[in-house]
Amino acid sequence: MKQAIILLLFSCIISISTYSQTDSIAFYKKTSAMIPMRDGKKLFTVILSPVNPKQKVPILIQRTPYGADIPIPDDTVFQTRLMGSVYPMAKEGYIFVFQDIRGKYKSEGDMQIHQPLTHEKVKGAIDESTDTWDAVDWLVKNLADNNGKAGIYGISYPGWLALVGSVDPHPALKAASEQACMGDLFLGDDFHHNGAFRLSYGMEYSYEVEFDKTTDSNFPFPQYDLYDWYLKLGPLKNVNGVYFRNKIPTWNSFVAHPNYDAYWSKNSPLDYIRYPQIPQLHVGGYFDQEDINGPQLMYSHMEKKDSNNRNFIVLGPWNHGQWGGSKADSLGKISFGSNTGEWFRNLQKQWFDYWLKGIGNGQFAEANCFQTGSNKWQQYATWPPKQAVIKKLYAGAGNTASFNKPGSTGSFTSYTSDPAKPVPYRTLPIEATYGPGSRWRQWQVEDQRFVYTRPDVVSFVMDSLKEDLTVTGKILAHLFASTSGTDADWVVKLIDVYPDFDPENLAMSGYQLPVAMEVFRGRFRKSFAKPAPLTPGKPEEFVIDLHDINHRFRKGHRIMIQVQSSWFPIIDRNPQKYVPNIFEANATDYIKAEQHIYHSAQYPTYIELPVMRD
Repeated sequence: MKQAIILLLFSCIISISTYSQTDSIAFYKKTSAMIPMRDGKKLFTVILSPVNPKQKVPILIQRTPYGADIPIPDDTVFQTRLMGSVYPMAKEGYIFVFQDIRGKYKSEGDMQIHQPLTHEKVKGAIDESTDTWDAVDWLVKNLADNNGKAGIYGISYPGWLALVGSVDPHPALKAASEQACMGDLFLGDDFHHNGAFRLSYGMEYSYEVEFDKTTDSNFPFPQYDLYDWYLKLGPLKNVNGVYFRNKIPTWNSFVAHPNYDAYWSKNSPLDYIRYPQIPQLHVGGYFDQEDINGPQLMYSHMEKKDSNNRNFIVLGPWNHGQWGGSKADSLGKISFGSNTGEWFRNLQKQWFDYWLKGIGNGQFAEANCFQTGSNKWQQYATWPPKQAVIKKLYAGAGNTASFNKPGSTGSFTSYTSDPAKPVPYRTLPIEATYGPGSRWRQWQVEDQRFVYTRPDVVSFVMDSLKEDLTVTGKILAHLFASTSGTDADWVVKLIDVYPDFDPENLAMSGYQLPVAMEVFRGRFRKSFAKPAPLTPGKPEEFVIDLHDINHRFRKGHRIMIQVQSSWFPIIDRNPQKYVPNIFEANATDYIKAEQHIYHSAQYPTYIELPVMRD
């Protein structure tokens, strides 16, 4: 959710003495304005305009809660070449606009995270859609040399603002690109995944945004490694009891709404966004540590009513916003073999050039999806591609996996889950999410051998592949499990296990690359709105969406299914004793539990793999 990258980088006060004679736009000028909204509140806005453009140019808007100002004085003129990753667009002429949303930094008004759109249902209501409309209206009427067309884009929270800004759009708003946008905040993305609360992120981010409206605030942790700090925090009730003191509105909402009630459904884009009213380019990363689900979810949701072919998607091998300004040729130890960031930024330029300038033929692929493993971009007429065939990868006795359904009866593998000793979600130290030295951005490709030998993690591994296997589309896990407790979390991973000796890169030998991972809180197995306790010892099926992937498992590699019951502190500890509201649980509610993962004919645990035929 946090803005991943500032697209415009200014290293100094700029000399204007030299510039490339090949630039059609050589210089830009910074100005700022307080733009009035319909309720009288004014929003601080930075405007970067080309100097002496040869023709009228479009406006490209990014709205943000993270501070729109750029640290150079108004009326500064600077070279186009210094505009960082948007340089290719800038040199051909755009007006770039950055705006603080209401209630943040230099804008007037009040702010609370991700408020739903209400203007359609409540007469006179103000929301991010109406603020975007008012901003566009002012810009096209007041900025010199604009061609009357505007686009909106952004990564993370600005991506959500681009999504909601394109609802009931101003007539001049012609195209949008939501990138790494959050989806439903209870079912997936920032604050919950399938009802399981994202503790470290939810606590640190809500404090960052809401503690002080004029800036971003880092929670004052007393130590660097936070694994023990979060463990000693104890039950979630201590966050307000000891630290927040009910002063962080979003945290108070977490506590008040532990289930999928009207608060969450009304705050879901699935409720207030119906279809693409202007061309929409959804952009997401397979390894996005913050908003992995949103672009996939919103593309799928809007595609159902896309009668005018306005809905498109790009999925890449990226973490949160990695495509925005970096080469993105690798993540952690995983190489992607090319500059995927530049590839995307070229596509983004083509997108806005067509809709805002009329340049190009407008023949965009429905889906551009990078294929990890083979490290190639692929295009698809539908997403997921319809030609994929579902194959079931089954867990088996003896920690094995295969495409053969188990034939035995009563077969299971067990482990003990202890909330006092939760499985870390990445190797220690667990740094503050956005703190110094944080490895938050690459944890979703981390080698899973750091938990492979833990007794509370079970793995099922198939034999080495005899030929490449390409898996493209949605991954669904069907976990048959039971617990001795009355509630449980289930974390399921699909892992690409590299050969014991990898001839292409010896340092990667035996690497366990998590291709897809997700958590599910057991109490919600029947309904996210009406949780219910589990029956101790009763085998039940838990269907878990592991999201969309496009991955080629290479010949000689093995595929692994891995299961555990804690993922700390990214996910809060499940007490494993059912309580109506985990945010109000007591320390005595946290108990050990014996977990059974079944792999029998009656209860076959498996993962659905959409396999492509070569």
